[in-house]
Amino acid sequence: MDGVHRQLDVLVLGSGVAGLSAVVRLAEVPGMRVGVLTKGELSQSATRWAQGGVAAVLGGDEDSTDLHMADTLAAGAGLCDPEAVRVLVGEGPDRVRQLIAMGAVFDRAASGGLSLAREGGHSEARVLHAGGAATGAEVERALVAAVARTATAVLERWFALDLVVEHGRCVGVDALDAEGTRRRVRADHVVLATGGAGQLYAVTTNPTAATGDGIAMALRAGVPVADVEFVQFHPTALHHPAMPRPLLSEALRGHGALLRDAQGDRFVDELQPRDVVSRAVAARMAEQHVHHLWLDATALEAFGQRFPTLAASLEEAGLDPATDWLPIAPAAHYLCGGVLTDLDGASALPGLWAAGEAACTGVHGANRLASNSLLEGMVFGARLAEAVESGRLGPRFDGAMGGAAGDAAAAAIPWRRLPASARSQSAGGPEPECADLSKRRERLQRAMTEGAGVLRSVPSLEKARAVVEEVASTGSGDGREAGELANLGVLARALLEAAMARVETRGAHARRDHPETDRAWRCRLVHGTPASP
Repeated sequence: MDGVHRQLDVLVLGSGVAGLSAVVRLAEVPGMRVGVLTKGELSQSATRWAQGGVAAVLGGDEDSTDLHMADTLAAGAGLCDPEAVRVLVGEGPDRVRQLIAMGAVFDRAASGGLSLAREGGHSEARVLHAGGAATGAEVERALVAAVARTATAVLERWFALDLVVEHGRCVGVDALDAEGTRRRVRADHVVLATGGAGQLYAVTTNPTAATGDGIAMALRAGVPVADVEFVQFHPTALHHPAMPRPLLSEALRGHGALLRDAQGDRFVDELQPRDVVSRAVAARMAEQHVHHLWLDATALEAFGQRFPTLAASLEEAGLDPATDWLPIAPAAHYLCGGVLTDLDGASALPGLWAAGEAACTGVHGANRLASNSLLEGMVFGARLAEAVESGRLGPRFDGAMGGAAGDAAAAAIPWRRLPASARSQSAGGPEPECADLSKRRERLQRAMTEGAGVLRSVPSLEKARAVVEEVASTGSGDGREAGELANLGVLARALLEAAMARVETRGAHARRDHPETDRAWRCRLVHGTPASP
């Protein structure tokens, strides 16, 4: 350890929509020292890759926040926390308006008003887009510009290794700086906004940095983590050698694109929630013994004008959506669970907060409703900032955290504890060669894709677990690549443990050997030690 880098009031890990939304608001507080630590550049987060839109009810007689809430609850398959969803849909519109005031530019209709689209699982058109399918990039651009003006410290190309916990409180992180030197950054509050873990899988829409770092750090510290068995697979990733897989936005189906099997037949309602569509695609691929199916967007008018980013990607791949059916297959897209929090983003460990894809707020339940993720980051990142500013340190027992409170939270989803073995520490030992690290990571990813993908069973999960234990138990060293592999191993263990334990099919967790939903499993599977109210 090469000493303490600096003392901050708040250290935010990650530079996506959730973390930057918190930074923008905290940096406005006079005297507040706010830092951002990111393992890439400030603008290189998963948010930038988000092609979907932002779902929010901004007015109109046909729509309401009650309808948005009902759609979210339906998609979540019985595991959404209603309090958290009410917060999301109620506060979301104002957060979107604030983002627009900050400079974000969304697509407009010919009349001059915001252009609203309908996506899978939504009963009304309420989804805003920017550049057709470049919404995340526009959201990120607006937030990065604001943070660059206001943050006390921006630590780019730093890699957080583990939480620092003293006297039962999180007081900072140990990290590798841009030169690879181990440093400690101390802060009164630490925010995990590190995004998801699509890199657990060989086929994903997530960037290479999406290795579940924040959730793995929480697991190692014994902080409760929930719902990690619910990995949402996007049903229409382009079947293409590129990785991350180019995503064919939900908006295409919202505008009328059709899914066709190997025989050219339609086989599913394209506007059902993603879990339903992904299972249907995976099952039809298995039935027909093919590696991909087709998205038929040939009837969509003015494709290049509506979706310029997608049009450019398809042209690069040698495809013309006006005449070609587009090859698609499911790809790992979004982790619905994460660090368990209350309605303000507080974890069970005082001083530790979480927001965005790294958090389990209770909003998504067993399956995220399309285009709710950017909204969740805006809403809960801002709530977290307000709670920190008010002097909060520990959690309240509401939202997803409420399941720990027993009779005091009768409406909350109850918790079911899982064994602590998933919290295995990072292995020590000599640093392997980079090529060896790369091969081990690829083996883990292939095993998770084959064994813990869209459709799972006891044999497939056990096979994946054997590979994960072999790959992740070897010494990993101290470099970033080694740290990422260790984090993937910790999170893979937790995911597989939960997927084995949940003997039903619910939302984004589909068991071939237990294809029905079971009311007895309407609970959160939690790794870590619950706090007490």
